[in-house]
Amino acid sequence: MNALTQTVREIALEQPHSICVFERFGIDYCCGGRKPLAEACAASNLSVDEVVAALDFAADSTAPLPANWSQASLQQLIEHIVATHHTYAKRELPRLEELAQKVVNRHGDTQSHLPAIQKALAQLDEELKHHLAKEENILFPYIAGLEAALDSGNALPDACFGTVANPIAMMTREHDAAGLLLAEIQRLSGSFTTPVGACPTYHAFYNGLKEFQQDLHQHIHLESNILFPRAILQEAAAMSVAT
Repeated sequence: MNALTQTVREIALEQPHSICVFERFGIDYCCGGRKPLAEACAASNLSVDEVVAALDFAADSTAPLPANWSQASLQQLIEHIVATHHTYAKRELPRLEELAQKVVNRHGDTQSHLPAIQKALAQLDEELKHHLAKEENILFPYIAGLEAALDSGNALPDACFGTVANPIAMMTREHDAAGLLLAEIQRLSGSFTTPVGACPTYHAFYNGLKEFQQDLHQHIHLESNILFPRAILQEAAAMSVAT
């Protein structure tokens, strides 16, 4: 299939090396990844030829390929998401909020966008705390149990939410909300561009925000584009076997 007509999400799924290219160009491959590549480039005023060339170069690179999580078990993928991305978010958000407070205390009176960034970051922290807890305590254990039942032929795990598509729809909406908050933070910060003469704390804050956005994009990609669709398919297969 022509890369120009493929969606960004499809390219990210089929070519794991493409994710680093999308990150470099600022192309959303998770929440907004359903656009064809040509459309995504046009929306960001990017040269589609330049992006395609970067994708081709990355594909031909001799560097080790990122892990292809589409081939892993759901249990392995869940363990990776929790150990890597959930742990990172829980550690990094309090650090970013502390940096935000320092920067606002020093510059907030003259740079009105900083209190707005701080407010959006606090909202993101609050929403992600609940989101991660729901995944770790309810959704992920069910998905892992679903896979185990399908592999062993045992009974399906109990669910208080009907089909798995119901909590997945909620998690997807929350992913979209988190993506919008980070997009607003990016806009307010001028794409994480510090002013001339900014202090080291200011640089650390903006660099941390940029890294957090990149990690969250990878996090959401693994869940929304790989884990959740496969869980829905496995539940359907498990129910078919059960009947």
